[in-house]
Parts: sequence; C-alpha cells; structure tokens
Amino acid sequence: MIYRSLIRALFTSVALAAGVLLAGCNSDEISLATNAKANQPVSPKLVAEMEAKDMDLQSPMLVRLFKQEAELEVWKQDRSGRFALLKTYPICRWSGDLGPKVREGDRQAPEGFYAITPAQMNPQSAYYLSFNTGYPNAYDRSLGHSGSELMVHGDCSSRGCYAMTDEQIAEIYSLGRESFFGGQRAFQFQAYPFRMTPINMARHRNNPNMPFWKMIKEGYDHFEVTRQEPKVDFCEKKYVFDAEKAPNAKREPVFEASAKCPAYVIPDELADAVREKQQEDQAETAKLIARGTPVAQMNTGIDGGMNRVFASKLPDGSTGLSEGGEGQGLSLSVFARAPGTIPSHVNPPHGPVTSPSEPLVASMAPATAPAPTTRVASTAPAPQSDDGFFSSLARKVGFGGTADATASTQPIPPAPAKPKMAEAKPPRPQASIPKASKTSDTRQATARPPLKPSLSDGPAAPAANDTLVAGSQPIVPANSFESRFSAVK
Repeated sequence: MIYRSLIRALFTSVALAAGVLLAGCNSDEISLATNAKANQPVSPKLVAEMEAKDMDLQSPMLVRLFKQEAELEVWKQDRSGRFALLKTYPICRWSGDLGPKVREGDRQAPEGFYAITPAQMNPQSAYYLSFNTGYPNAYDRSLGHSGSELMVHGDCSSRGCYAMTDEQIAEIYSLGRESFFGGQRAFQFQAYPFRMTPINMARHRNNPNMPFWKMIKEGYDHFEVTRQEPKVDFCEKKYVFDAEKAPNAKREPVFEASAKCPAYVIPDELADAVREKQQEDQAETAKLIARGTPVAQMNTGIDGGMNRVFASKLPDGSTGLSEGGEGQGLSLSVFARAPGTIPSHVNPPHGPVTSPSEPLVASMAPATAPAPTTRVASTAPAPQSDDGFFSSLARKVGFGGTADATASTQPIPPAPAKPKMAEAKPPRPQASIPKASKTSDTRQATARPPLKPSLSDGPAAPAANDTLVAGSQPIVPANSFESRFSAVK
C-alpha cells in the first residue's frame, strides 16, 4: 500500500512538473490543477454501490436528464460492458418550458444529445462547479438555433440551465472526472422533456414539439434496447443513431448536419430490436389515447420546474412544470430529506402571470414568462487567445472542445429585464481569470466557497442562511484532476 502511494505521488509530481512547462509557469493555472472543489473524492458509500453493481470507479459514464420528472440519472458501464443506472438525482431547478432551446435569451434549457469533454468541465464556476452541455450541437446550428453558456451547475438557480445543489454537482462532477481518468474521451449527455414512455407520448400528443421528440426518442430507444451509448450523427437537419458503413461502401460515411445523408446502414439486429420496441410503444400509446387519456395542459407562463423534494421545503413551493403541475405530490415529500443545501435565494416556479415582462419562446409555441425575480446569469468575455492549463492539456492528449465558464450572478429588481444582463466587473490581474474557458466568472477567483459535504455519508450541520444539508465531508484523499489525467496519458 505504501509502495503504491509512493508511485502515485511520483506520477502526480511528474504530471504537475509537465503542467508547469506547458502552462509557462503560470501560477494561476497551477492553482487550477489543485482546485479543492474539483478534486473532492467520490464518497466511500457511492464507491461501495458501484462495487455492488459490478462497476469500476473509472469506467465510462453516461447522463440522462428529464425535465418533467425533474431527475438526472448517472449511468456507469459495468464489467459486462453494458451501462447500468448508478444513481438518480432530483433536479433543484430548470427554466423555460418543455421543448428544445431555440434562441439566445429564451430561457429554455436544451434538449437533445451532447458530448461532454474534459475541456467542458468548469472547476471555477460561480455556481460552485459546472459542466457545459455543449449546446448548440451540429443539429441545433443547422436550424439556426442560438445560445451559449448552457450548463449543469450548482446553486439551484437557473436561467436556461439545469441547476442542482452544490453537493449534487460536486458528486456528479467527481464521477465525470474519474471516468476521464479511466480513459473516456467524452461522456454522453441526453436531455429529454420527459421519460419517453407511451403514457407521456399520449399525454403530449398535441404538443407542437412532438416531431422533434419522436426524433430523439429514436436515440432513447437505442439506449433502452442495447444499454450501450448510441453513436450520434446528423444529416438533413436530423439526428441519426448508430449508423454504419453500407456493405458495398469503400469508406466510412461522412455526415454533415445540413447536407444530404450519405449511404449508411443500421445493424440488422439492432434495427429489428428498436423497431419491435417502437411498435409496442406505438400500440400502447394508441390504446391510451383510445381510452381517453387526457392531453397535458399547456401551462403557458410557468417558468420551468423543480423536483417536489425541493419544492416541499420552500414556502409556497411549487413543482411548476415538473411532476404534472403546481402543488401536486408535495405532501409526501415534506418528510424526505433534501439532497443538499437549498440556498435562501431559490425562486420556485410560479403560475401564469397577467402582465408578463419578458417573452418566453418555447420551441414552436409562444409563451410568456413571469416577472424576473430569479438571479440573472451574465457573462464577461475573456481574451480568447488565453488557454488554460486544463484545456491545453486536454487538447494535447487528444480531446477537442473548449470550456465555457459558468456565468456569474446578481439579484435584479422586479422590473422588465433583458434576456441576459451585463454585469460590471472590477479590474483584476489577468492571472486570476479562469483560463480554461472563453468567459470568466465575475467573482474573484480567490473568494471560493467552502467545500460541500458528500451526499452519501450522513447528516451535517446546516450552512448559514441555508436549509439543512444532507451529507458530511468525504475523507478519502484524491489527486488533482489535471495531474492525474496527465499521468494517465
């Protein structure tokens, strides 16, 4: 054990030394390699759960997210090579409506398939920790959809993002970090309006987003049938899943989102299994419609949702568009423990307003948003020529992409507001700007919040002005993200 620890320490030292050379001895970038928040270990309890499910700590992972249920799932590849569900996290807050994001400032949280690389992990987020979803992908861009800085982050405050508690994002971040240590180049992020079941398809049958939802359901079905990460391509402004070279083709098909689809095939066994599942789902959906399953109400004016375990802890809390609408199912959640700190500034979803101050565009159907009482995400550009240690190292070992720092926040008065507000920022030395991204947080890098306890290790004392926290500080040591990743390479 001592020998193994010495070897690990040696590898870490070598990796950090190499990092100094690559970063040009930039002290701020080296501090990024030892960021305590980003290097919190996976809790012993969660590691034990992985072992019980025949998973390795550093095996590949995959994330699925559902707006209506307000749940985020983390899947890990087990030793048989198939993905299995490790843990489901209730989402503290998401904004907008059911449906994909269309334009910058529409408050919509994205839906679709995205790839998260190490460069998209943001250890210096103003929202504790975060990762960039990668929106817009090639499909989004082919339709002219716009938007930036769409994150999964902490702080339970959302304006087009998916917000968790700080404790939750710390655990999710650590799971992603360990998967990268194990050699995974990117983990897949699948975002859906709801679980793609017959009952939900029947309830939302008249929603104008249904053609898009049926298209991404194809990828959902591929994963459900195979328990393997579906390969995603784009052509003719649509998604294509698990495409392979045609039998007589001399080269692999080349896909471009706006171009005509090349010749490709889907393996027969997979295509047959997916077709069988879809036929069963369609038959069940038709039966539910024939039995009079009511159409889901179009909740115009309600901004996003919140899992009921969080809504039940707030005065006049509402689930909004999650779990079927305002006030439903809260009574049974009062006795459930909130998975992490609920900040005092949390603004739960509200019902329709009579005088909206801001238009809300939800894909194909216009809607209205409530008066902006939530905190507003804002960004300040950093010099694009500055590349952080993490991003530089990620590219050198073969990872693409750039990291977009999560935007800072400030409260705004209840008055008409633009989709995003610029925030004045005092000058500071360039070395204090997080260089792992194109934009930086407006908070000083030195004013870092304390570490959050693990979700899996029992109760802890509540933070000042916050609701009771679940969990305690993990004690298993871990090396830094960048140094360990460098050592692996």
